[in-house]
Amino acid sequence: MSLIIGPEFSQLFRDFEHTAFRLETRDHYKSANESEALRQFVAGEPVDLGWFQNWLTMIRQATLEGRRFMRVRVVTMPLTDYSRFGVFCSEHTNAAGEDIRYLARSDAAGLPDYDYWLFDSSKLVRMHFDDDENFLGGEIIEDPTVIVEHNYWRDAAWHRATRRDDFATE
Repeated sequence: MSLIIGPEFSQLFRDFEHTAFRLETRDHYKSANESEALRQFVAGEPVDLGWFQNWLTMIRQATLEGRRFMRVRVVTMPLTDYSRFGVFCSEHTNAAGEDIRYLARSDAAGLPDYDYWLFDSSKLVRMHFDDDENFLGGEIIEDPTVIVEHNYWRDAAWHRATRRDDFATE
């Protein structure tokens, strides 16, 4: 299995034409970029979002071009500190144009237990992580039957998920 990472992985977010969908299934992700902001959030300190600006700018630009970012986060209840941090961050990504929704793990039966990106309903990238939650890379899957199955899972997750603002107030 060959994994893409770095500039090759980043290019996926510039090349899609219409939609980019992400299913997130983990309760924690380890990323050096966000570790200080996560620490600040958990400590109740003001959170420096400087690390996040490139992503927000990309989403704003894609939205202006008529492209759409969508995401469903499957979360364990009660929320982990990391998931609470994700709800906090999603206020900013939603304001930039991404539509992030939440689905309690207890309502996620039948969905995969791994993360993936689906671009334009036709390009599937399964995300791989190590045992310490570090991102290893994305595996491009080209089997049309598997891609159709992931489109079904996208639609099922989206249908069951709660909008971020409604979830945040619950």
